[in-house]
Amino acid sequence: MFFYPDNVTYITPDRLNLEYEDIYLDTPDGERLHGWWLPAANDNAPVKGTIYYLHGNAQNISSHLLNVAWLPAEGYNVFTIDYRGYGKSSGAPDLEGALHDVETGLRWLGAKNGVSDRPLYLLGQSLGGGLGIALASEWVKREEQPALNGVVLDSTFSGFRLIAREKLGSFWLTWPFQIPLSWTIPDDYEGIDRIPEISPTPVMIIHSARDGIIPYHHGVALYGAAKEPKTFLKTDTPHAATFVIPAYKGEVLEFLEKRSEK
Repeated sequence: MFFYPDNVTYITPDRLNLEYEDIYLDTPDGERLHGWWLPAANDNAPVKGTIYYLHGNAQNISSHLLNVAWLPAEGYNVFTIDYRGYGKSSGAPDLEGALHDVETGLRWLGAKNGVSDRPLYLLGQSLGGGLGIALASEWVKREEQPALNGVVLDSTFSGFRLIAREKLGSFWLTWPFQIPLSWTIPDDYEGIDRIPEISPTPVMIIHSARDGIIPYHHGVALYGAAKEPKTFLKTDTPHAATFVIPAYKGEVLEFLEKRSEK
């Protein structure tokens, strides 16, 4: 239902004239994760902050790179990882494992020189947003450091069990089994239940009115459940294609810059 990985390299940052570093991280349960560190690239201007990017459920970081390739030129470092079973990361994907993976990445990022003294943001798209809500809610609740300055959720479903039930119910062959099969998915990480716990960290929710993969009502539900401070951006693109539109990039940059004080 949630994970569709492959190990094909679609594009690397150097093909987009981006500096980058391959990062390998060991998880507490013995997996090895691959990620990319993309430093800010706005000449000699100060770095504005760091963005931890969690990608969607298909392929791997190389196919999602274009979603964040524009951020280094805007003054932001970007760090992104592949969950276990994706790309060059070891293992096989599952929900609990992916949650461990995204926390492993954030802990590495928090310990990296030059990150903790600048604003830190989480950007999750689709599946990455679902994982990001669970991660951010625990991070805030435990008062972990460095603190997050903002969380951006793009094209995200309101719950793992909720979207599974919806997808199973949309196909005649699985329709009779939508309830029993959805109960096999843990309900400990439903975004609609967890998103209030991200407060007082600001949240920006982005969702397209014509998203054919994660329907618009999921974004509306997440926004309704979130506590202030919160922002909603209604878009008009295919699923997770927000950043092909310059105006939408500008809205996200404005959100980041308003939350830039530590």
